Amino acid sequence: MATRDLTAADIQSTVTDNDIVLVDFWAAWCGPCRNFAPVFEKASQEHTDVVFGKVDTEAEQLLAAQLQITSIPTLMAFREGILVFNQAGALPAAALNQVIESVKGLDMEEVRSQLVPASEG
Repeated sequence: MATRDLTAADIQSTVTDNDIVLVDFWAAWCGPCRNFAPVFEKASQEHTDVVFGKVDTEAEQLLAAQLQITSIPTLMAFREGILVFNQAGALPAAALNQVIESVKGLDMEEVRSQLVPASEG
């Protein structure tokens, strides 16, 4: 599956309607972003069970600000609508694959239990 461009209009539905979503926040002027793009694209072809999205931070400045993107590239991973990974910096292919496998292997019941405030538990 190829990467898809995401905007403020569709990022929420993409994250909530799919099991695993990886989002690359980038800009055309960013050298590390340009270096990471083919790594991200190749991973999207290898992991067809994962949705790979890209957000152009220049075109989507408000969205980038809302998500507190302060450095690019930034990679976010969502599983079942929950942000489970958020890291700035271009990853080499092996590290990206490790992130993907880690996200796939998460025990989401445990993740959800950690999200419940202590006062409720």
